[in-house]
Amino acid sequence: MQQTLAFVDNTLEQRYEFDLDGDMAVIDYRREPGAVILTHTYVPPRHEGRGYGAAMVRAVLEDIRAKGLQVVPRCSFIALYIRRHPEWESLVKHPIR
Repeated sequence: MQQTLAFVDNTLEQRYEFDLDGDMAVIDYRREPGAVILTHTYVPPRHEGRGYGAAMVRAVLEDIRAKGLQVVPRCSFIALYIRRHPEWESLVKHPIR
């Protein structure tokens, strides 16, 4: 079962923020023309292993696609997620190594 998580795109801090029962999980990014470089994913330890990381990545990729941008996955967790879910490969600006 896929979870849908609400988030805030905190452009000032350059991160997507997710409220997990009062704890903040984040995906950090940098912007470049036409693309979002995803640099780091953090899920608080007490929430690890529950599928939140994957749900966060999916929500962020959906947001990036909706904005008509491409993604550069510099975070190994996000790169692995895209490798395992090839439906997102068309969103990648540079091939994943």
